Amino acid sequence: MNNAKELLQKSGKEDNRYLDDKYVKIACGTAYNAVLKALDGFLYLKGVERRKGRKSVEYYYDSLNRIDKKMFGHYRDAYDTLHLSGYYDGLCNVKVIQAGFSMAYDIIEKINPTA
Repeated sequence: MNNAKELLQKSGKEDNRYLDDKYVKIACGTAYNAVLKALDGFLYLKGVERRKGRKSVEYYYDSLNRIDKKMFGHYRDAYDTLHLSGYYDGLCNVKVIQAGFSMAYDIIEKINPTA
């Protein structure tokens, strides 16, 4: 998440928009990957069998929906905001992207076993 935060700062902002969608896209992709890493650990601790290779969004949806419906909701929101809107679409609205980052931090904090 620190890398994602640094990348987002490189974009610069004016009013309520980030100025460079390239950095926004990379930052959102990095933040989303941090969420996936945290969720992989969470699912492992919950006894979900590890899968080799790339996991689909359906894998996370199905696994989380069976284990923890609240976490499923948090993941769905982070996926929509960070991965789809931020990474794929290049949305540069500061409030939306910051909300996505907040969602990522919330997920990671909820999963953190030392918290």
